[in-house]
Amino acid sequence: MIDPVTGFSYPDEWIRRASEKGDITSVEEGRAVLTASGAILRRGITTGATAAAAAKAAVLSLRHPVSGVELLLPCGIRVMVDATGESGGGSAVKDPGDYPDDRTAGLLFLAVAVPDEGIYVCAGEGIGRFARDTPRYLEGEPAISPPARECIHNAITEAIREIGLSGAHITLSVVGGREAGADTLNPKVGVVGGISLLGTTGFVEPWDDHLESTMEERVRAADRLVITTGRIGLRISRLLFPEHEVVLAGSKIGQALAASHDDVILCGLPGLVLKFLRPDILDGTGYQTVEEYIATPEGITSMKEILEESVPKGVRVVIVSRDGEIMGDSA
Repeated sequence: MIDPVTGFSYPDEWIRRASEKGDITSVEEGRAVLTASGAILRRGITTGATAAAAAKAAVLSLRHPVSGVELLLPCGIRVMVDATGESGGGSAVKDPGDYPDDRTAGLLFLAVAVPDEGIYVCAGEGIGRFARDTPRYLEGEPAISPPARECIHNAITEAIREIGLSGAHITLSVVGGREAGADTLNPKVGVVGGISLLGTTGFVEPWDDHLESTMEERVRAADRLVITTGRIGLRISRLLFPEHEVVLAGSKIGQALAASHDDVILCGLPGLVLKFLRPDILDGTGYQTVEEYIATPEGITSMKEILEESVPKGVRVVIVSRDGEIMGDSA
């Protein structure tokens, strides 16, 4: 059985343990994750996908009341999401799944839709905006990632086609988003006034302490191993190293490396990888994030020095951009 979200091939023993405990259909469909103990942890829905559900409900409710919507997630999986809609107003509550530390869990996402000649999405109260230019966004732009924006746009497109509209103008907002955003990393990366709408796959992974031992078991079982830190790194690592087992470790790079054997590749975006190799990389630079720093000539020089001086023995580090370009390689 292969996880349709990550592509990970579950060991037969894990499947047997889970099957003895009950139905594993949710794992087969990608809505849940199987652990080494046989426990099943439910995936949540990202902020971007939650906003998409509220938007779709709002548009559909221009014709009829809505009590739930089918959503195509960025990973290609369709899911039913609890969302309500009436008279052009839609709402959805952020579902964290079995991820206990999700600061956005339970937030109420609202959408107001009016017919229009095209598709227009406006970010309202509770959705953050960039307070400064960054390598990917300009000052004042709403904090909506490209996959999240595409998910929202696709949901609206499906809705207007279903009810026969030529377009719609949708205003999104998040109740309590301003307060929640202040408790996240948003202020550090230059986002103020609310939360970010994110979601590379549309699912929130339950990568918490419950899965740390499972991650380490995956690492120990791999013959040719790549450790990566996030969804973008996961996708790029599979393209760069198709003959390797790619394991998502998130911020637990140290634990993953400690569990590995023989030679291992650490591949991912600059942020977590370079901070792991040199925690003080930003000290005295005046930059708030590694991404901003690496976009400068001084940052590139620092990255090269780190790859030459701070890589553990037996580890090859490959730094990649969001577009899949190799920015640095310790080999």
